Amino acid sequence: MSEYGRETLTREFKSDRKPLPDSQLIEAIVALSNTEGGTLYLGVEDDGTPTGVSEDHADPVGLVAMVDNRTRPSVRVDAILTGSPRIMRIDVPKASTIIATHTGRALRRRLKEDGTPEVVPLYPYEFSTRLSDLGRLDFSAQPIPGSSREDFDPLERERLRMLIGDSPSADQSLLELDDESLEKALELTVQVEGEAIPTLTGLLMLGREEALRRLVPTHEASFQALEGTSVKVNRDYHGPLLKIVDQISDLFDAWNPGTELTVGLFSRVVPAFDERAFREAIVNAFGHRDYSVIGRVLVSIDVEGLTVGSRGGFVEGINVRNLMTADPHGRNRTLMDVLKRCGLAERTGRGIDRIFEGSLNYGRPLPDYSSSNSQHVNVFIPRSAPDPMFVEMLAEERERTGKELSISGLLVLNMLKTEGECTFANLLDSLDINRSRLQTVLKQLQDGGLVESSGRGDARAFMLGAKAYKREGEEIAYVRRSGIDRIRYPELIMKLAQSQGAVSTSDIEQLLQVSSARAYYQLKKLVKQGRLERIGKGRNTRYVIKM
Repeated sequence: MSEYGRETLTREFKSDRKPLPDSQLIEAIVALSNTEGGTLYLGVEDDGTPTGVSEDHADPVGLVAMVDNRTRPSVRVDAILTGSPRIMRIDVPKASTIIATHTGRALRRRLKEDGTPEVVPLYPYEFSTRLSDLGRLDFSAQPIPGSSREDFDPLERERLRMLIGDSPSADQSLLELDDESLEKALELTVQVEGEAIPTLTGLLMLGREEALRRLVPTHEASFQALEGTSVKVNRDYHGPLLKIVDQISDLFDAWNPGTELTVGLFSRVVPAFDERAFREAIVNAFGHRDYSVIGRVLVSIDVEGLTVGSRGGFVEGINVRNLMTADPHGRNRTLMDVLKRCGLAERTGRGIDRIFEGSLNYGRPLPDYSSSNSQHVNVFIPRSAPDPMFVEMLAEERERTGKELSISGLLVLNMLKTEGECTFANLLDSLDINRSRLQTVLKQLQDGGLVESSGRGDARAFMLGAKAYKREGEEIAYVRRSGIDRIRYPELIMKLAQSQGAVSTSDIEQLLQVSSARAYYQLKKLVKQGRLERIGKGRNTRYVIKM
């Protein structure tokens, strides 16, 4: 393979043997900038073979000036001559708005079915999506041509007021406003030539179904329930947002059975999917979707789990890796502000935390966003029984401290529960938590006895502490997860004896995965050293720590 690799969405090769017309070079740079940015190698063939840059383009300073003059707004590239034969490397930044050539052509890059890139026009109807993704346009705040306040449903306005009144986190001052003032305060209407015209947010919140079908045809939702390949429920919705959320929630409840969970002296029914997490997931789907394109919010339940999806990829700066830590922002700021002020969405903007907490608090597998792409965001919440051990550990910690564990702490505990043992480097690489915060979280968990460690630096190994294995029959699992090494046999046996209060030969067989004779030999050595004391005879023989 060539030293330049192959062409990708962010890497472009251009031959300059003829030489390449300036107009084609500018178009290639505009397309890169309007996509993800990247690098253009001028003087390299499509197959990656370097053939050299022509004298027409061999001046880096002149090339940078030409790009600056022939793009609107100007793209500031970096150019440098490298290699032999000479290749012009042009680094192109990702644009924060829509870029066009000086002749008015807007272009972008996309991948074809075979995985190779191509340059295509960026059409006007795609502008709003692109600007929304970049945070430069709030499509939800735009007035809708042809609409009026007559398109609002008085029953939905009353539904909105009732929601505000019933939600402790809602902005209660809104209830003091008359209808027109309420609409203005929430930007459900804006003044256009002296007349109050509904915005997209206004129609989504208060619009009559007929008006929504006519004026916002991209607003749809569906609920599906499947058993194997059999579709048990398949319903479509076109009405106002609050009404749809209530209708889907009612259907969801019927398909969200509970299981009894006993923790300590108390038992309670835990639903298959956390209700707050579900509510936040569908609110996010409606609040962050791209309403400029045809599509729908889809809620689907099957034997594997729950999926909530919506049209429109992650906005600029958000991806699967940084979902938990990126600064909260979205493409529909006005709509999300209304959902927060009426108490439906998380006021802090950290609704994603609530979605993850719904699984973390019960020791369940984490929500999965990996099937999301540039056109859709999908979250899959696996169906799984709650882990009693994990739930009890968290309950005792809440009782001890009087507060909830942070989302970072829950993520660490979940990873240690899943992996058994992780180094600091593993945790740092797998969790989107910066080094200093991770160090603080681990120290707090160790101080609380939830986590134990050995070693130093980034190779320091962490595992769940004894508290996680205090339930009957779990002590051996706890000690074994500490790691088995013959030199450490005595240490592990003493740790188990301390945890259980007493050990037997069969306990040590399971712990060390050794024969009965070797287990007895190890116990006998510790008795001889005066560290353990033998109690009982025959099958009732037990060994306890000698006081």
